[in-house]
Amino acid sequence: MSAIIFGATGATGKHVLKEVLASSHFTRVGEYGRRVTDSAQLSGGKEKLEQKVIDFEKLGDAGIKEGKWDVVFITLGTTRAAAGSAAAFEKIDREFVINAAKAAKSDDPEHKQRIIYLSSGGANASSSFLYMRSKGLTEQGLAALGFDDTIVFRPGYLKDAERPTSRPIEGVLNAVTGVFGKLFTGLAIPVSTLATSIRRAGELGSSGLPPAANATTAGLEGSRFTLIGNDGALGLAKTPEST
Repeated sequence: MSAIIFGATGATGKHVLKEVLASSHFTRVGEYGRRVTDSAQLSGGKEKLEQKVIDFEKLGDAGIKEGKWDVVFITLGTTRAAAGSAAAFEKIDREFVINAAKAAKSDDPEHKQRIIYLSSGGANASSSFLYMRSKGLTEQGLAALGFDDTIVFRPGYLKDAERPTSRPIEGVLNAVTGVFGKLFTGLAIPVSTLATSIRRAGELGSSGLPPAANATTAGLEGSRFTLIGNDGALGLAKTPEST
């Protein structure tokens, strides 16, 4: 299969990129984003990687659709603080994500495509909280695009996430989840573990997910998607892989 990743330089995306490059299921991998990964940071699979810097304001010029991607991974996102305003946050977190998915969707009705989106625990299109509402609306927007298979991950707190700017609360949560690990198994997940689950979902699709993924169906009538929560992501990563 071929796969494209949007957001591959992010805290989780960087791990997803390495997972997909190392997977024998993917023979061609595209990394498209505002910036791309330094090849020196990568080991296996570099020979199948195609990197391209794109402007999310001008996706029509990026030639994304020409790649005829089988699996679309989206780990793109931001925070209100990083974006600078609520409007800028929603533009990056929702508009850019949905537009990138549209740009990657094939015009060929015979081409079966799968999309995997990294959302957030608590995502809800009706939430009064900007972050959760944006994630929920993005989920709905992606499901409405008509991909053959749409899978959404809603993880809990992301442990061991490496970010360009520090978030004080994350230092506290890392310490707490480290000390009380057994109590927080359903609330947190290491980013590397989450990346393994995202990669496996891309390989297997909704119909091939094992029971450990605890997958459910969510979304609106006519635009349903497969939902995997934190426990399911942990379970999927631990399930033995077939050869």
